[in-house]
Amino acid sequence: MKQAEPAVAGAMPVVELRDLHKSFGTLEVLKGISFTAREGQVVSLIGSSGSGKSTLLRCINMLEIPDSGDVLIDGEAISLKGEGQHRQIADEGQIRRIRSELGMVFQSFNLWAHMTVLENVMEAPLVVQKRDRAEVEAEARAMLDKVGIGAKADAYPAQLSGGQQQRAAIARALCINPRVMLFDEPTSALDPELEVEVLRVIKLLADEGRTMVLVTHDMDFARTVSDRVIFLHLGLIEEEGTPDEVFGATRSARLKQFLNAANHE
Repeated sequence: MKQAEPAVAGAMPVVELRDLHKSFGTLEVLKGISFTAREGQVVSLIGSSGSGKSTLLRCINMLEIPDSGDVLIDGEAISLKGEGQHRQIADEGQIRRIRSELGMVFQSFNLWAHMTVLENVMEAPLVVQKRDRAEVEAEARAMLDKVGIGAKADAYPAQLSGGQQQRAAIARALCINPRVMLFDEPTSALDPELEVEVLRVIKLLADEGRTMVLVTHDMDFARTVSDRVIFLHLGLIEEEGTPDEVFGATRSARLKQFLNAANHE
């Protein structure tokens, strides 16, 4: 198990969610979620399909706008206006700046098919952050080496396996030097053999002390990589704690049922 919990307990909050609610039409997906991810902490979100995990993650960088509640990054609240499902971003400049500090890796790889792997990784630092091309290229190549696909820099996404494409997506997210990495089921589209290589990269990032919020269906991985685990059920936090508390001293009957089902998959 990751040993950083005592070290990060007093660290500054990087992501803080306060009483988040989100509905789609009449379907209430999030029913009042609050949690904090501190500097250097890995928080894993687990739960069955429809529990609100991905919606919650997407609210952090405002890909989904919460109907009520607050999202704070490094103590700065994201400005929203309006109410309920009519709520929207109030300050486009602020959200662009904050998003430039959030690295997001999706279930699908979302790489530009007409760009090489290197060009994909360099795009955001060049276009969004307006950084120096030589500096960005050197950093992009270093990130591709870090995730184990440096030799594929000049290949196009279609020439890569699914696992290699997802590692390229991770390198792309790292190249903006994010304050926090957000992973939304990053291995769900991969075969088990390819899943292992992506999980190995994420474990490397966790061991480096990067702040991460991770949605995962892999309970063994969540136990190994996390400082805190949050179990969502029907849009609420049913149980949360350290991996030992959540997996080894489960209090919730619903969580026990979920873990039993996961163990028999």
